[in-house]
Amino acid sequence: MMSREKQARVDYHVSPATGALQGRVRVPGDKSISHRAVILASLAEGTSVCDGFLDSADTRATMVAFRQMGVDMTLEGECLSVNGVGLNGLSAPSGILDLGNSGTSARLLLGVLAGQRFSSILSGDESLTRRPMRRVADPLNVMNADVRTTPEGTLPAQITGNRRLRGIDYELPVASAQLKSALLLAGLYAQGKTVLTEPAPTRDHTERMLAHFGCPVTRSGMRITMQGNSLRTGRLRIPGDISSAAFFLAAGSIVPGSDLVIEGVGINPTRHAVIEILNRMGADISVSNLDEGSAEPVADLRLKYRPLHGIRIPRELVPIAIDEFPAIMAAACHARGETILEGAAELRVKESDRIQALAEGLEIIGCPVETRPDGMRITGGRPEGGVVRSHGDHRIAMAFSVAGLAAEGPVTVQDCENVDTSFPGFIDCARQLGWEIQTSATENTEDSLPSVAEKQWPDPRL
Repeated sequence: MMSREKQARVDYHVSPATGALQGRVRVPGDKSISHRAVILASLAEGTSVCDGFLDSADTRATMVAFRQMGVDMTLEGECLSVNGVGLNGLSAPSGILDLGNSGTSARLLLGVLAGQRFSSILSGDESLTRRPMRRVADPLNVMNADVRTTPEGTLPAQITGNRRLRGIDYELPVASAQLKSALLLAGLYAQGKTVLTEPAPTRDHTERMLAHFGCPVTRSGMRITMQGNSLRTGRLRIPGDISSAAFFLAAGSIVPGSDLVIEGVGINPTRHAVIEILNRMGADISVSNLDEGSAEPVADLRLKYRPLHGIRIPRELVPIAIDEFPAIMAAACHARGETILEGAAELRVKESDRIQALAEGLEIIGCPVETRPDGMRITGGRPEGGVVRSHGDHRIAMAFSVAGLAAEGPVTVQDCENVDTSFPGFIDCARQLGWEIQTSATENTEDSLPSVAEKQWPDPRL
């Protein structure tokens, strides 16, 4: 039952920049890779070490879940050490696995839990329990799993253990890296090959990391094939998160005179579409110090200011830039002409309906916007400023912090506490470059479940 609690609300206050953004900054580790590092290291036998790990509310939810299932791990700074128990070494949790606000944790764990000998229940906070899970449960059940969601296809989900999974040849109905990853993880427990066909390429971190942990995955066109039932331990370097870097790229693109470097960013070919999109809009982003010696390519990104213009975003880039669109749209509201986004219906089922959340905020600050079921049309210029809501979505909060940098007046973004789910230290990094964000905290009382940012997670270091 929902309880009435006092909750601290954190607001960001952004004034128009009085000078260029300058300097060098390093963003935290990639969230997608950090989740997968916990999962695969836990399922390998022996100790794995992951450098550059992102310690955030979302990744901590994954860590806590595996600790509940008997995996010992320690985190010192950005170095995560995991004593893996093997594919069949997890133990039944004593209660519900509560994954807070993390959709990645929920969907990937559905795949892992489908192959366990014990039964389990997955749930999350109010936001997570509204997000679609049937798209994962249905193909898992085709693999002979027993995964039951609510009638609406959401969490909580009940997973019955001790099922003999079988490989499937399955065409993904949507371009979703989380769906693909859940089925590949279930494939570790399946008899026979698991073959997946994507409608469009999506981020391939799971495929790369499975190979890094000793279970190769092959690709032929849009078809992905996996057959393997063991993982080996290893050392993994996790690069900086390009989804976090995107906000600095967008910010530098709208503040005249800016010249900044973001160090050690992952530029996986299935993730760096944000660079291509911003460059097509007129930005000057270059790549240097490329290092391909680990599972993921890493490089420094340099952004030098140039005026932006609107474009029609190529549809083929949409699935591999899906998490970066809040940052891209924040830049687009300052670009000359129209920016048109289509084929991005997936944005409606993120932490918020990001199409609606962006449109609402853009209209408030004075940027003409037209929405459609799978995208939006933005007419750029110079926004006026105003007070907008983040809808509890970390990327929406950071996006409007970007938009305020070059507005005519100040922008206040409400409910920014969830920024820590993906980018702890965001404000400190911003200030290093001369981007001033002030914060204020107020107490309010609402009939709602506590968000992941307010939830007291056990510290996985202990």
